[in-house]
Amino acid sequence: MAPRVIVVGGGLSGLSAAHTIYLAGGNVLLLDKNNFFGGNSTKATSGINAALTRTQVDEKIQDSVKQFYDDTFKSARDKARPDLIKVLTYQSASAVEWLQDVFNLDLTLVSRLGGHSQPRTHRGHDAKFPGMAITYALMQRLEELVESDPERIQIIKKARVTKINKEGNKITGVSYEFGGEESSIDGVVVLATGGYAADFSDSSLLKKHRPDTFDLASTNGTHATGDGLKMLMEIGGNGIDLDKVQVHPTGLVDPKDPGSKWKFLAAEALRGEGGLLLNNEGQRFSDELGHRDYVSGEMWKQKEAKKWPIRLVLNSKASNVLDFHTRHYSGRGLMKKMSGKELAKDIGCSENILQKTFSNYNEIADGKQKDPFGKKFFHNLPFNIDDTFHVAIMEPVLHFTMGGIEINDKAEVLNSEGKPFESLYACGELAGGVHGANRLGGSSLLGCVVYGRVAGSSASQYLFQKVITGGISTASQRLGQISLHIDPSTPGKISVEWSDGSSADSSDASYSPAAGGKKQEQQSQGSAGPVMKGDKADSKDPGKVSKPSDPVEFKVPEKEYSMEEVAKHNKKDDLWIVVKGIVLDVTDWLDEHPGGPQALFSHMGKDASEEFEMLHDDEVIPKYAASIVIGRVQGQEPRLEL
Repeated sequence: MAPRVIVVGGGLSGLSAAHTIYLAGGNVLLLDKNNFFGGNSTKATSGINAALTRTQVDEKIQDSVKQFYDDTFKSARDKARPDLIKVLTYQSASAVEWLQDVFNLDLTLVSRLGGHSQPRTHRGHDAKFPGMAITYALMQRLEELVESDPERIQIIKKARVTKINKEGNKITGVSYEFGGEESSIDGVVVLATGGYAADFSDSSLLKKHRPDTFDLASTNGTHATGDGLKMLMEIGGNGIDLDKVQVHPTGLVDPKDPGSKWKFLAAEALRGEGGLLLNNEGQRFSDELGHRDYVSGEMWKQKEAKKWPIRLVLNSKASNVLDFHTRHYSGRGLMKKMSGKELAKDIGCSENILQKTFSNYNEIADGKQKDPFGKKFFHNLPFNIDDTFHVAIMEPVLHFTMGGIEINDKAEVLNSEGKPFESLYACGELAGGVHGANRLGGSSLLGCVVYGRVAGSSASQYLFQKVITGGISTASQRLGQISLHIDPSTPGKISVEWSDGSSADSSDASYSPAAGGKKQEQQSQGSAGPVMKGDKADSKDPGKVSKPSDPVEFKVPEKEYSMEEVAKHNKKDDLWIVVKGIVLDVTDWLDEHPGGPQALFSHMGKDASEEFEMLHDDEVIPKYAASIVIGRVQGQEPRLEL
């Protein structure tokens, strides 16, 4: 086996594992079946949980790791696994501070989500969705490392892993498809391939284990089909809690396409900041901050009672706090701003009934009445019909799968006898049992980072132990792989070089001392995006983010198009979009878009600059979409800041 770790999956958990391995001194080959990294991690909208962080201490929030453990244990119900929950919660603060310290991320805003006894969900001040901000920072840094340290880290996108290779109980590597060709690579394996909340395939795990959810819409990308889970079960891994599928109560219904199978998620933060859920009679029907499965269940009861649609209502105070969210959802046509009178008319109830709902809620919040639904936490009051509101129609949607492959607290995948496979690790949504029967909001990103780091650390430890004890190759091979160099210019300085044990002959066409073999090196060069200049910290410490290399040359074509011409290209099979003065033909690029095609359909033939700025840095266009830039808008100067 070669001295490398193969990480499969480029979402937040795979990226966390890859960085952990790299910082520990290991070589990494990262494979992803998509043309982009991020997975579903970039879609996370509320933040990342942690207890006893520096931010909480500064804010004088009286949280404790024990409280976080207890909240998670309670949410996990009868499926709680204390050993996994302990790792998740007790390593939460160090995970968040790792993101802050190593990747220069701002995570200093803290809020309380449903099911939490304290505010502990962290996000930044930069307005971007936390999942996007966190995942992009790790993604950008990894691609910088591909450029600066290609001997130690390589990435291959559009590489679909098809098989986990093993000899007895020992995992030896993976087989994958790339460019129509089958390849194999040896190494320690970390799988971070995500869940199955968009598995509508013939072999659907949803249909098998939760057929009642199969017809629901999903917030996941189309890639969340349980590939890694199925491969692991084929070699004897244990699929556990596969019926534990989280249905999120607040999927945004698009009035133009209400039956769509793919829906955007209304962040938990909307209810966390005081949003109310009202039925078609203008009445509340639940504790809006209850566990997700509880709120979804109450919504289904309303449907049976013919009291749909359900509306999420934010008053002006909550709307101001959540300005980024409301602008984002409104820009997609999923949320409307309206007066109280317009809201009553939209619901179909009288203004008096709506005001009574608001007045009762204000009294409950003031302690003058007891809430019939048991709500304890109230924010951004009062509600009054004379206010302005942001309103969206909601329905429950497939969101997250708590079930997955069985692991232990070292992220080792367990076999049918309950013992660890050798050199095989799993993390992220693929790993089952971490959240039990129900996941708390804000713990998906946390699970990715904590268990990504655990898997990366365990894989590195295994790799180095094998190198030290000679488990990687025979003694005679090792002698041929280690070279000592005495530096004559520096007395006493000796450097040690380790070459890949796959061949002692460097003239061999398959030989390469890098993270992958020669073949992987060629594939990596063909699929890694060019690195653009960023604005991260400029520390030279390898444990920090350093400034990336200079940007590649990118020029906007001189061809000009009027907005009238752009507006004609407004169909799914002929789709142009304008961003910051440049015109993009995204027709044949829809499946390449990290947010999925649905995210682009709201802007067909239109200027999407405001939406783009909310979610992305300008560099993503020359980095990932240079080939679809066809020109510039007539009378406008391109405004990309690179």
